[in-house]
Amino acid sequence: MPDLLLTAQDTSGHVHLVIGSNSLASARCAKSLEVGALPKIVAPAEAEIHYALQKRIEGGEVEWIKKDFEDKDLRWLGRKEVDNVVDAVFVTIGGKNMLSHQISTLCRRLRIPVNVTDAPNLCTFTLLSTHSDGPLQIGITTSGNGCKLASRIRREIASSLPPNFGSAVERLGTVRRRVWEEDSRFEESNPENEDDDSMTQRSTFNQLISDFDHNTAKTRRMRWLSQICEYWPLRRLASITDADIDSILQSYVSVNPSPALPDTAILDSRNSPKPEIILAGSGPGSPSLITLATHRAIQTASVILADKLVPSAVLDLIPRRTPVHIARKFPGNADAAQAELLSLGLEALEKRLTVLRLKQGDPYIYGRGGEEYTFFKERGFTPIILPGITSALSAPLFAAIPPTHRSVADQVLICTGTGRKGAAPTPPPYISTQTVVFLMALHRLSSLVESLIGGPFISLSSKNPLLPENSGTNKPSTSHPSWPPSIPCAVLERASCPDQRVIRSTLEHVCAAVEEEGSRPPGLLVVGWSCEVLVKGGDQGARWVVEEGFAGLGSLDEEMAAVDGRLGEMEWLGEVRGGMEGD
Repeated sequence: MPDLLLTAQDTSGHVHLVIGSNSLASARCAKSLEVGALPKIVAPAEAEIHYALQKRIEGGEVEWIKKDFEDKDLRWLGRKEVDNVVDAVFVTIGGKNMLSHQISTLCRRLRIPVNVTDAPNLCTFTLLSTHSDGPLQIGITTSGNGCKLASRIRREIASSLPPNFGSAVERLGTVRRRVWEEDSRFEESNPENEDDDSMTQRSTFNQLISDFDHNTAKTRRMRWLSQICEYWPLRRLASITDADIDSILQSYVSVNPSPALPDTAILDSRNSPKPEIILAGSGPGSPSLITLATHRAIQTASVILADKLVPSAVLDLIPRRTPVHIARKFPGNADAAQAELLSLGLEALEKRLTVLRLKQGDPYIYGRGGEEYTFFKERGFTPIILPGITSALSAPLFAAIPPTHRSVADQVLICTGTGRKGAAPTPPPYISTQTVVFLMALHRLSSLVESLIGGPFISLSSKNPLLPENSGTNKPSTSHPSWPPSIPCAVLERASCPDQRVIRSTLEHVCAAVEEEGSRPPGLLVVGWSCEVLVKGGDQGARWVVEEGFAGLGSLDEEMAAVDGRLGEMEWLGEVRGGMEGD
């Protein structure tokens, strides 16, 4: 099969005939409208119309011809200026339908472009997977061998272009048109014709122009434009402004022009790193569980502002040359410490530095991430958000507690144990099939448990949902507290760190357990029947069980340690070389 001829057509006012009324017909009509064509669908009056297509018909954007297709439709539904012949036909009823074969044969005979869904052999043209950005349009086709692959290739190419590159293309087009018009005023000049499809340059493309060659000198600006389009990096081209264009055009004052070209250093500076604020989550504790994006941000940030509870193993990833400020938060000073971090971040941004605000867990899960986003955005710096694995969902995993389990829990609730200004939040009602995770609650565990057990009475069972409903021990009741004292719970501390600890107990005894065993922040409380679905709470008579240590990530720990060692060695070598160069 020979290569296809790819063209860009002006279809303004053309009539596109669409056969069918399904979702694909709706998509074809939408595409036709996008390029300025007039779509008409042919489908019986009783046909089921796709909802989006129906909306366009009701809005008058698409004309619905309520009848079965007839051969004469191709020659009387089109524009008057082309003798009522339609400009293109889209058949969306599939290639196996005999009507598709009939329409394809007739269109070929009448030289009407036809496209039949999933039947390349019946098509005289195919639609490209396109990326449009102003005057810039990029089309990809696999010649019917995989539309999903064409879409993937188009996305990859589009993502590699500088942002808003279409605006740069439009500016360069303005320069080209104005230079062409002005240079063409000289009878001797002969600007070189260009073509988008040109694969090679003329032999004169890099020819030296002497000051005595007046005829060639008159086209110097056009040659300069061709040179920068060919050789400049796309990001530099994207940095050209309207002021740069005016400077180029105004510099042409004689038959021997010497254009005042934009300073490339200035253009490159527009693409130089801009001040950035990154809000990133560092995960539950183990450095192996941070995302690649956060690890990259740690390695490249100019300044790092870290939460107090970010584990030392994560802080050890920070290069020694990077300034680090750890939040000085303690009871009664949280707001002042937060204000200090925001002030330091703003100060660094005003110096055009990259600031990493490193938080534990996920920045938007009780990490003031939303407040910080608003703070910096209002001051002209829109933060980049990097998610982290929240301890609310990962810590239970490391303690063999599935937050959801088909036979125990069908929902998860994440709560805070401490509200604004240290106030106690409203306790959630008891739902037997719900797992509740309380963050920032251990320092006021006693009052939290008291509010749960002593809460309002509701008509829900307080027993294990695994028991049969007719067992007599799992009946709905209105005479028990909203949270039964016997419900299992677990205190999870320093999850995924080597000194991880799990205290398994019940609401009735968890306060005594923490008081006796002590606290090891950061920690959280998990309450619900899922706490004992995989691991029971110990001996029948034990009020609580303590489990020490983190089982680790198996062989992945060894691989991550080897990677960290190589990274540390590379960092050390980089610093040594830097010191030698400084000497």
